[in-house]
Amino acid sequence: MLTIDEIVAQEIFPFTGDLRVKPLEPLVIPEPARRDSDLASCGSCRRPDSDFIWVDEHWRVQPFLPTPVPGVVLLDTRAHHDSFSDLSPELLGELGLMIARVERAVESIGKVGRVHLNRWGDGGAHFHLWFIPRPLGALQLRGSCLPMWFDVLPDLDDQAAEAPLRTIAEALSTKSEPAHPGIDWPD
Repeated sequence: MLTIDEIVAQEIFPFTGDLRVKPLEPLVIPEPARRDSDLASCGSCRRPDSDFIWVDEHWRVQPFLPTPVPGVVLLDTRAHHDSFSDLSPELLGELGLMIARVERAVESIGKVGRVHLNRWGDGGAHFHLWFIPRPLGALQLRGSCLPMWFDVLPDLDDQAAEAPLRTIAEALSTKSEPAHPGIDWPD
């Protein structure tokens, strides 16, 4: 187990100074409902396709804005599912292909060191996966600390944030599955 000093000394850790570990709070059982737990009121299910940069029959790709890192997107199921265990065998079979397809689309923005794929699932109950590109050469942003940097780095201006999303949408597009840019793209 690492000490706090060893964690803080890691180049990928975004904080410095005198940090202390919080004590663990008592367990909360039953746990409170997560956002979008109720299918009837699920905000993700009710969002129109125009809110997404690309959609097909089973999947939708949403932009993450505002963002300090260009090209962050989330892959959502169109139908309401909570977890991998809720996906049908057919969707699970498609998921691997979609992960590779979205990763290639994110890489198409250029200057990407790695694409991080994350699933936490504690915030929203509608199935989604995060695709977070680490900018090429930004070695301090490597690894599991990358999402923590979102809290301290400044957000990109609209043009710098939206241009990679256009590229991703176009990379995902086919004749039968065109991009659905829901963002009011500047000309």
